Amino acid sequence: MAPSGRPARPGPSGQSGKAAPGQAGTDAPRKRHRLRWTLVVVALVLVLLLAWPIGLVVWANGKLNRTEALSGAAGTPGTTYLITGSDSRADGGVKDDGTAGERSDTILLLHVPESGPTALVSLPRDTYVDIPGHGDGKINAAYAYGGAPLLVETVEGLTGLTVDHYAEIGMAGVKDIVDAVGGVRLCYDTDVNDRDSHLKWKAGCHTVDGTVALQFARMRKADPLGDIGRAQRQRQLVGAVLENVDPKSIAVRPAQQVALIDAATASLTVDESAGIIDLARLALAFRSANGSDGITGTPPIADLDYRPGGVGSTVLLDPEETPHFFEQIRDGELPPGKVNGLD
Repeated sequence: MAPSGRPARPGPSGQSGKAAPGQAGTDAPRKRHRLRWTLVVVALVLVLLLAWPIGLVVWANGKLNRTEALSGAAGTPGTTYLITGSDSRADGGVKDDGTAGERSDTILLLHVPESGPTALVSLPRDTYVDIPGHGDGKINAAYAYGGAPLLVETVEGLTGLTVDHYAEIGMAGVKDIVDAVGGVRLCYDTDVNDRDSHLKWKAGCHTVDGTVALQFARMRKADPLGDIGRAQRQRQLVGAVLENVDPKSIAVRPAQQVALIDAATASLTVDESAGIIDLARLALAFRSANGSDGITGTPPIADLDYRPGGVGSTVLLDPEETPHFFEQIRDGELPPGKVNGLD
């Protein structure tokens, strides 16, 4: 009975206003069933999206070659990376010409201050320095004498900066990484036909593969600036590689992610505490240093052909200006732009 005492009006089906028997009991489980499957699908997608990068990081960390490199010296402000390129003939990147052992063909100091511009400083391999336990000599001899630990200690003595992370790449790695990103565009304004590096270059800009990029990075004797010019081209090469690594496109191309990691880790050696995340930060810092708000160049140079005796021609850094230069790098006090050690 309705509250007024009148019979309830039948619904459209001839029943009372209540749902037909079994109708509510059928629809509700179906809705719950569909909701559960939707949640399962969403959960699986989230798991895949999260598991792929996490798994990639774990896999990549396992592929890294590590070496004892850091000195354990007290830290200095900011974060400092030492990046070196080995000219060992053992990895096949450079034709075996009878040269024994390894030398540091490229030495880059990358510093991220607590505030101020990120700086990328090339240390010419013939820089005349004090090598702990071995006296004065060329900085790349430190690597030949004592590997990464002695090179790190020598660089710290020269710059006053404690190295937080060390990364070394063999010449074969340069070729493979360039090929993995599909080639890079490089520029040099002079024709070159260099017998030592085998570089044949027509003045201008060209998109090149890994083999030519490696020749571009190694060429020295045909460059009027010698070691300084080579350092400039090496920085250009690394910057070009990073420009080709677009995180947005790589994120949806897992095959390229794997190819890049394979290429980057095959000839890469890092310090004992470094991981893939540290290398990612290094890459971001490198890109920042090469941007409009960064600093690139060399320390103040007094003489490109200093001959102290016993070690041949060396690069002499300015003994008065160099300490202050590295203090400014450490504290982020230099303005953005290029610093030319020859000025």
